[in-house]
Amino acid sequence: MANEASAIETAAAALTLRADDVAGRFEVASTKPGRNEADIAQILADLKFGTVFTDHMVHMTWRLQDGWGECRLEDYGDLSLSPAASVLHYGQEIFEGLKAYRHADGSLWTFRPGFNAVRMNASARRMAMPQLEVEDFLGSIVDLVRADAAYVPELPGALYLRPFMFASEAFLGVRPSHRFEYLLIASPVGAYFANGFTPVSIWVSRTYHRAGPGGTGAAKTAGNYASSLLPQQEAAAKGFEQVCFLDARDEVNLEELGGMNVFVVYSDGRVATPRLTGSILEGGTRSAIIQLLADGGIAVEQTAIPLSELIADIESGAVSEVFACGTAAVVTPIGRLASDDFDVSVPFGEMTASIHERLTAIQAGDAEDTHGWMFRIS
Repeated sequence: MANEASAIETAAAALTLRADDVAGRFEVASTKPGRNEADIAQILADLKFGTVFTDHMVHMTWRLQDGWGECRLEDYGDLSLSPAASVLHYGQEIFEGLKAYRHADGSLWTFRPGFNAVRMNASARRMAMPQLEVEDFLGSIVDLVRADAAYVPELPGALYLRPFMFASEAFLGVRPSHRFEYLLIASPVGAYFANGFTPVSIWVSRTYHRAGPGGTGAAKTAGNYASSLLPQQEAAAKGFEQVCFLDARDEVNLEELGGMNVFVVYSDGRVATPRLTGSILEGGTRSAIIQLLADGGIAVEQTAIPLSELIADIESGAVSEVFACGTAAVVTPIGRLASDDFDVSVPFGEMTASIHERLTAIQAGDAEDTHGWMFRIS
């Protein structure tokens, strides 16, 4: 398949908004003092992933009769929710993930937020949820990061941003909710994997599937991740760090990890990644890597990758590298693939290292951003 732009890519590329164009959309409703400088410094000195959160959050509410309103930047804290809230019974929930980076000159940036805004709306459509104005999505990021700028660590750390939306109407009945909440929270983070940029081991599930044809696999919704937790737990018990899923229809082709896309590098220089079938989440890091490789004259083949062929090609040396990618870990080399009937080692190659270096250099402001991916927040 040619490297044609997807609908999400095309819509995201058309956005030309700047931070000051969307700033100030969320009324400040903060009443509590935040942490002091010493406490923040201690947090930044001991970065984990997703365990500590900043002083504020963005919150806005949608009602069927009047749409989005009550846009506010408020103190981070617990939510008041009815036990009958629709999300607790019927699972209408979507989310995104992106990072804010502190460059060497102190300026704050994020990577491809327009892609996240457009993809979140695609998820909303699939889940029968209201869409957000792109300006509101970007504005929430700008207002929160500017308010909690002290929490953005020096590189290689980042401020992880989690926009999400859920059904909050209190009722029991199978229909779309008439009320939704949109929130944005933030967490200063270090490396997603404890050992950083080192090869990980992957268990290929023969029993479970992340999503099926016609389902919600292309939406970034909580249920897709919930379905991956048991196989992930079982893989961890076998000593593996992640689980990889096959297609649900034929149980033949690679799809994705629990939360990351996969690339295969061949010894003759070719690169392939599973094509978007409707049951795979379209990743912003995935498409950025496809573009970076195209810049170097390498056309990534988006195609079906049968597991049996992949294993045979690894064993014969026809496959030289396999890596995964996503917002949280950026690029992660895969050093081992195994299941009940095979166990193969994969070399850690130059292309994986090169892609990781190039992409993180752009995010850090150390390499030219020729595609306009970086969005300056302040």
